[in-house]
Amino acid sequence: MLLYRLLLTLLSPVLLAGALLRVLRGRETWTDLSQRLGGGATTAPGAIWLHGASNGELASARTLVAALRAADPDAPLVVTANTVTGRALAEGWGVPKLTARLAPFDFRWSLARFRRRIRPSLLIVMENELWPNRIVTSPVPVACIGGRMSARSFGTWQRLPRLAALLMRRIAFLSAQDPQSARHFAELGLPAKAQGPTGTLKSGVDLPQPDSEIFAALALLFPRAETLLVASTHEGEERIVLDAFAKAHRGRPALKMILAPRHPARGDEVAALVAATGLPSARRSKEEAPDNGTAVYLADTLGEMPLWYHLAGLTFVAGSFAPKGGHTPFEPAAARSAILHGPDIANFRAAYTALDDGGGAVMVADGPALTEAVTRLAGDMAAQTTLADRADTILAAQDDSATLIATLVPRLVSFARQQP
Repeated sequence: MLLYRLLLTLLSPVLLAGALLRVLRGRETWTDLSQRLGGGATTAPGAIWLHGASNGELASARTLVAALRAADPDAPLVVTANTVTGRALAEGWGVPKLTARLAPFDFRWSLARFRRRIRPSLLIVMENELWPNRIVTSPVPVACIGGRMSARSFGTWQRLPRLAALLMRRIAFLSAQDPQSARHFAELGLPAKAQGPTGTLKSGVDLPQPDSEIFAALALLFPRAETLLVASTHEGEERIVLDAFAKAHRGRPALKMILAPRHPARGDEVAALVAATGLPSARRSKEEAPDNGTAVYLADTLGEMPLWYHLAGLTFVAGSFAPKGGHTPFEPAAARSAILHGPDIANFRAAYTALDDGGGAVMVADGPALTEAVTRLAGDMAAQTTLADRADTILAAQDDSATLIATLVPRLVSFARQQP
């Protein structure tokens, strides 16, 4: 722990300079910086503090938050995220007595400043957000929900046995996402009494319906059977998918693409890549209106993913060409959009394996394979519907979220109520 704190201290000028630079470049605000330093409004005491890295983790936490609110309507809820997109997602839930803000840096002083403002009764961290200072210095119980630890992460923690053991001892309750992760946490020193049920909340996604007027207007320009959504791309993926789409578009001019980068702050960078294709395009964040000739619509905005899923008959789930482990198949499946994905599926291996084996998704190894799949499926509403139907059946069989929520919430509320 001493070594971690020393390294964090040495890196603090870089972290703080990076945060300041984002403000000066207009990517974040002074309020965002204040929140990262532990500032923000004071809440009523006894808040349940739930933290998720960004959209994926918080989307899975949505049903948990709703269940916590139902179990204790008066308890303040504070949800933090590492990104402005994650914070915006939580703000859009409309949950009473919920405050969303950016998470404080993992400095002891910024954490202490933050805790003075929210006076938490419980800290819930989602998946693998195991920040040492946040957990070790917590004055209240810490619960980890959907805990995930890959073989690579496990190997890294094994090289830090004392720090790993210290963290595991401070976790009061952990519900692992899968059996392998549960074994890894136990081997790192998680006490038996802290080991909870295994399961994922991501299977229970509640995808909201988009605004009917906006959807109707865009549906005229983006026919569902001819529209490919490329969802949540990371750096390096846009060039691959744009090249694949351009090749498919040459043979099928009616084909449309909605390109939604994972982080809208990369909009300028992605827009330059779109422009380089020479395809007619429009950019959502600049309020550029698409028309019938628009081939690529750059959806670089916050909080509109349900709209894009519902518009597209085909969805390529990104984070699967880049080494990011792939993003959720449950959201496009909920919108009945046929699923395509790349080879990196570590984050949802069980779901994607079941989908691929059961004919509920199409795995594409690279850009040329994506071109082939899109060319084959575009315009074929029957084939898209068949994929969506199979995905619905397969993923429904994996949905244990309701049972998991019913088990988790009483334990979490009990921990919170034990605090003075």
